[in-house]
Amino acid sequence: MANENFIDYIKIFCHSGKGGVGSAHLARSARTPKGGPDGGDGGKGGDVIFKGNKNLWTLLHLRYTKHIFAEDGENGQQNQRFGRQGKNAVVEVPLGTIIKESETEEIIGEILEDGEEIVAMQGGRGGLGNVHFKTATFQTPRFAQPGEPGAEGWLTLELKVLADVGLVGMPNAGKS
Repeated sequence: MANENFIDYIKIFCHSGKGGVGSAHLARSARTPKGGPDGGDGGKGGDVIFKGNKNLWTLLHLRYTKHIFAEDGENGQQNQRFGRQGKNAVVEVPLGTIIKESETEEIIGEILEDGEEIVAMQGGRGGLGNVHFKTATFQTPRFAQPGEPGAEGWLTLELKVLADVGLVGMPNAGKS
């Protein structure tokens, strides 16, 4: 039976957060019964980030983690309050990890130093509130932008294993 305590290749599905919807609220109060637009912007969706950790030696901790999701941004609110940004999904990987897109085999990045971060998938931008669409002739816009969707796809993590010792010598010289 093979020992499976060392994993150097893994495929995972990642999904960054979508942006929050902008608010289309109109200001109303006792003093200003016909107030203008005051809708805030939606929050940005969370990113999928890979971070180098010098204390990890294998991708074993990701063995049963096949899906990684970042948090969505919150919707905009009244009184020009922005929605909260979504939390990033930070995945710690050992040094020497290569991150690739699974379909195209395009290299996104390589983690070489402790604490180095690579943003593999950007979160969606939050939608604009109706305050941004107010003009001199159109003073009460009753619409706002939706948030942009987040990126998603399969990524491949491949760990390069570097040797600590190398043997140099002539062929058939007994280097075993």
